Amino acid sequence: MFERTTLPEGPRVISARLPGARSVSVAAYVLAGSRSEAEGQVGVAHFLEHLTFKGTSRYPTTRALSEAIEGVGGSFNAATDRESTVYWARVPLREATRAMDVLGELVCRPSLSAAEIDRERDVIVEEIRGYLDDPAEYCQILFQEAMFGSGPLGREICGAEADVRELRPERILEFWSATYRPANTVVSIAGDLSHAAAVDLAGAAFGRGNGHAAGYEASPMLPAGERVRLGRRDTTQAQLCVGVPALPRDHPDAWTLAILNTVLGDGMSSRLFLSVVDRDALAYDVSSGIVEYADAGALVVSAGVDPERIRRALDAVLVELGRLRDEPVPAHELAKAKAYLAGGLELRMEETRHLASWVGGQEALHDRVLTLDEALAAVEAVSAEDVHRLSAELLRDDALRLAAVAPARHLRGLDRRLRLP
Repeated sequence: MFERTTLPEGPRVISARLPGARSVSVAAYVLAGSRSEAEGQVGVAHFLEHLTFKGTSRYPTTRALSEAIEGVGGSFNAATDRESTVYWARVPLREATRAMDVLGELVCRPSLSAAEIDRERDVIVEEIRGYLDDPAEYCQILFQEAMFGSGPLGREICGAEADVRELRPERILEFWSATYRPANTVVSIAGDLSHAAAVDLAGAAFGRGNGHAAGYEASPMLPAGERVRLGRRDTTQAQLCVGVPALPRDHPDAWTLAILNTVLGDGMSSRLFLSVVDRDALAYDVSSGIVEYADAGALVVSAGVDPERIRRALDAVLVELGRLRDEPVPAHELAKAKAYLAGGLELRMEETRHLASWVGGQEALHDRVLTLDEALAAVEAVSAEDVHRLSAELLRDDALRLAAVAPARHLRGLDRRLRLP
């Protein structure tokens, strides 16, 4: 399914060939994110991601960069996470060299001009304000603080407005020069392209240059923040997040947690959707998801509800968590969850961007890269006993954390309801 090569003083290159594909996708993972920021650098990883798109050595303006990819029908973007920053591009197969060149420019040869640094501050401040004004985003921010505390895992990746205003240009340049090195990058390619061709393209575009994988402080003991975080907003829809600490990224029970999450709240046939939305009409939407880092993780339920029904919705979510803790998942429901999870994996592997993300993300962040068949076998191996055991370990009253955003009168008493039945 994949081949890998580590170039001397250059990136690790991993490729997955997809015969007959008319597109090719390239993803470049820089092994540094917001968790790598030192004192005086809060917000720098995300700020730097913005700045790279303002111009590079070969493409001096944002317009030149965008036209290089969009001018051939392609798409590209980037995202900053806590432990990595990823740049990706998807183009017609015949434009593979162009996609690789653009990503190499963004990572290795950005202009980082002082004028653009000053201009981009206001853009990022508006992005931060937008998150705080969006009740769903704000609720997620509050939950991260409640679960992970005030340190790098709990604070917003963008930083606060004050952090962005105070971030000095020299700290941005220091972060880039230390972490945005070819040898600190994983380049992933998926499409109808040989591995040898992929390696040649990556070597030419990224070049050589040693760096270091930025370190970070260990996760605190979880949960690390306040049991309940409330945001008072005069909204017509309330937002709710409730969850517990879960597993780090490469834990032996990672696939068991994936099945647990699927049963609980992944999709319209999950327990949460069928009970909270379909049966009781308590929410517009409800779902669960997994947050995972190298040494910590969380299982989180999110819902958008009528403020008048927020207490009933919270109770309904807690009932479903209690069911998972107390009762083994029936055989037919386990089989349905496995089919849903396995089928989704198989379908995503037919699209080059998802395939590049699959092999590249694993190479960059996981202990090993699984083939699709190995992943499917891991899903099939999960038993009802495994799910029940893990549910009992994770779903405890003392581990629960809650965040909610709603008009003040609807938030009263939520803390007293935060216990499993």
